[in-house]
Amino acid sequence: MLHTLPSPKSTSKSKRIGRGMGSGKGGHTSTRGGKGATARTGYKAPRRNFEGGQNPISRRLPKYKGFSREFIKASEVNAPVKLSVLAELAKNAKVEEVTLGTLVELGLLKLKSHKVVMPKVLFDKDIEIKLNLKGVKTSKTAKAAIEKAGGSVVEA
Repeated sequence: MLHTLPSPKSTSKSKRIGRGMGSGKGGHTSTRGGKGATARTGYKAPRRNFEGGQNPISRRLPKYKGFSREFIKASEVNAPVKLSVLAELAKNAKVEEVTLGTLVELGLLKLKSHKVVMPKVLFDKDIEIKLNLKGVKTSKTAKAAIEKAGGSVVEA
Protein backbone atom coordinates (compact mmCIF):
# COMPACT_ATOMS: atom_id res chain seq x y z
CA MET A 1 0.00 0.00 0.00
CA LEU A 2 2.80 2.42 0.91
CA HIS A 3 4.63 1.59 -2.28
CA THR A 4 1.79 2.99 -4.35
CA LEU A 5 1.99 6.48 -2.81
CA PRO A 6 3.80 9.14 -4.88
CA SER A 7 7.23 10.32 -3.80
CA PRO A 8 7.26 13.69 -2.01
CA LYS A 9 10.00 14.85 -4.43
CA SER A 10 7.80 14.37 -7.45
CA THR A 11 5.09 16.65 -6.06
CA SER A 12 7.34 19.77 -5.95
CA LYS A 13 7.35 21.80 -9.13
CA SER A 14 10.65 22.29 -10.94
CA LYS A 15 12.07 25.77 -10.87
CA ARG A 16 11.84 27.51 -14.22
CA ILE A 17 15.07 29.40 -14.71
CA GLY A 18 15.03 32.67 -16.64
CA ARG A 19 11.26 33.21 -16.63
CA GLY A 20 11.03 36.42 -14.64
CA MET A 21 11.13 37.49 -11.03
CA GLY A 22 8.15 35.34 -9.93
CA SER A 23 9.44 32.09 -11.35
CA GLY A 24 11.08 31.12 -8.08
CA LYS A 25 14.62 30.94 -9.40
CA GLY A 26 16.89 33.26 -11.27
CA GLY A 27 15.12 36.53 -11.46
CA HIS A 28 16.84 38.91 -13.81
CA THR A 29 20.29 37.20 -13.74
CA SER A 30 18.98 33.65 -14.28
CA THR A 31 21.93 31.92 -12.52
CA ARG A 32 24.41 33.61 -14.87
CA GLY A 33 25.99 35.87 -12.27
CA GLY A 34 26.25 39.56 -13.07
CA LYS A 35 25.95 41.40 -16.33
CA GLY A 36 28.43 41.55 -19.16
CA ALA A 37 29.84 39.21 -21.77
CA THR A 38 29.84 36.15 -19.48
CA ALA A 39 26.06 36.43 -19.02
CA ARG A 40 25.39 36.38 -22.77
CA THR A 41 24.75 33.37 -24.97
CA GLY A 42 27.57 32.40 -27.30
CA TYR A 43 30.22 33.69 -24.89
CA LYS A 44 33.65 32.11 -25.31
CA ALA A 45 36.64 32.79 -23.09
CA PRO A 46 39.12 35.08 -24.89
CA ARG A 47 42.45 33.79 -26.12
CA ARG A 48 45.44 33.69 -23.80
CA ASN A 49 47.21 37.01 -23.21
CA PHE A 50 44.15 38.94 -24.38
CA GLU A 51 44.06 42.24 -22.51
CA GLY A 52 40.48 43.31 -23.11
CA GLY A 53 41.07 45.27 -26.30
CA GLN A 54 43.98 47.19 -24.80
CA ASN A 55 47.12 47.23 -26.92
CA PRO A 56 48.90 44.04 -25.77
CA ILE A 57 52.29 44.12 -24.07
CA SER A 58 53.91 42.31 -26.99
CA ARG A 59 53.01 45.29 -29.18
CA ARG A 60 53.66 47.98 -26.56
CA LEU A 61 57.26 46.97 -25.92
CA PRO A 62 59.91 48.18 -28.36
CA LYS A 63 61.70 45.78 -30.61
CA TYR A 64 65.30 45.02 -29.70
CA LYS A 65 67.82 47.01 -31.69
CA GLY A 66 70.25 44.89 -33.65
CA PHE A 67 68.42 41.65 -32.90
CA SER A 68 68.56 39.12 -35.72
CA ARG A 69 68.38 35.40 -36.39
CA GLU A 70 72.15 35.34 -36.96
CA PHE A 71 72.56 36.37 -33.34
CA ILE A 72 70.62 33.31 -32.20
CA LYS A 73 72.50 30.98 -34.55
CA ALA A 74 75.90 32.18 -33.36
CA SER A 75 77.34 29.19 -31.56
CA GLU A 76 80.71 30.70 -30.65
CA VAL A 77 81.19 32.87 -27.57
CA ASN A 78 84.37 34.85 -26.98
CA ALA A 79 85.61 34.85 -23.40
CA PRO A 80 88.29 37.42 -22.56
CA VAL A 81 90.95 36.36 -20.02
CA LYS A 82 93.34 38.93 -18.51
CA LEU A 83 96.99 37.93 -18.68
CA SER A 84 97.85 39.15 -15.17
CA VAL A 85 94.91 37.21 -13.63
CA LEU A 86 95.90 34.08 -15.55
CA ALA A 87 99.53 34.39 -14.40
CA GLU A 88 98.50 34.92 -10.77
CA LEU A 89 96.19 31.88 -10.71
CA ALA A 90 98.73 29.72 -12.56
CA LYS A 91 101.41 30.76 -10.05
CA ASN A 92 99.20 29.83 -7.08
CA ALA A 93 98.14 26.51 -8.65
CA LYS A 94 101.72 25.77 -9.84
CA VAL A 95 100.60 25.27 -13.46
CA GLU A 96 103.04 25.80 -16.34
CA GLU A 97 101.04 24.57 -19.34
CA VAL A 98 97.73 26.35 -19.89
CA THR A 99 95.01 24.73 -22.03
CA LEU A 100 91.23 25.07 -22.26
CA GLY A 101 90.84 22.48 -19.48
CA THR A 102 93.27 24.36 -17.25
CA LEU A 103 91.29 27.58 -17.69
CA VAL A 104 88.13 25.76 -16.58
CA GLU A 105 89.93 24.26 -13.55
CA LEU A 106 91.30 27.66 -12.54
CA GLY A 107 87.75 29.09 -12.69
CA LEU A 108 88.48 31.61 -15.44
CA LEU A 109 86.07 29.96 -17.86
CA LYS A 110 82.54 28.60 -17.54
CA LEU A 111 81.55 26.20 -20.28
CA LYS A 112 78.02 26.51 -21.71
CA SER A 113 76.35 23.39 -23.04
CA HIS A 114 74.86 25.00 -26.16
CA LYS A 115 77.75 27.30 -27.05
CA VAL A 116 81.39 26.86 -28.05
CA VAL A 117 83.45 29.01 -25.68
CA MET A 118 86.55 30.52 -27.28
CA PRO A 119 88.87 32.09 -24.68
CA LYS A 120 91.33 34.80 -25.68
CA VAL A 121 94.16 35.97 -23.43
CA LEU A 122 94.41 39.75 -23.48
CA PHE A 123 97.34 41.85 -22.31
CA ASP A 124 96.85 44.17 -19.33
CA LYS A 125 100.32 44.21 -17.73
CA ASP A 126 103.66 42.40 -17.88
CA ILE A 127 104.14 39.07 -16.06
CA GLU A 128 107.16 37.41 -14.45
CA ILE A 129 106.02 33.76 -14.45
CA LYS A 130 106.82 31.44 -17.36
CA LEU A 131 103.62 30.23 -19.09
CA ASN A 132 103.16 27.79 -21.96
CA LEU A 133 99.82 28.27 -23.74
CA LYS A 134 98.41 25.51 -25.95
CA GLY A 135 95.26 25.89 -28.04
CA VAL A 136 94.31 29.24 -26.53
CA LYS A 137 94.03 32.41 -28.61
CA THR A 138 96.13 35.38 -27.52
CA SER A 139 96.46 38.99 -28.55
CA LYS A 140 99.74 40.14 -30.14
CA THR A 141 100.78 42.11 -27.05
CA ALA A 142 99.92 39.22 -24.71
CA LYS A 143 101.94 36.83 -26.86
CA ALA A 144 104.92 39.21 -26.76
CA ALA A 145 104.66 39.52 -22.95
CA ILE A 146 104.50 35.72 -22.49
CA GLU A 147 107.53 35.18 -24.74
CA LYS A 148 109.38 37.98 -22.96
CA ALA A 149 108.83 36.13 -19.64
CA GLY A 150 110.29 32.93 -21.16
CA GLY A 151 107.06 31.15 -22.08
CA SER A 152 105.64 29.99 -25.40
CA VAL A 153 102.34 30.24 -27.27
CA VAL A 154 101.02 27.48 -29.56
CA GLU A 155 97.63 28.40 -31.07
CA ALA A 156 95.41 25.69 -32.46
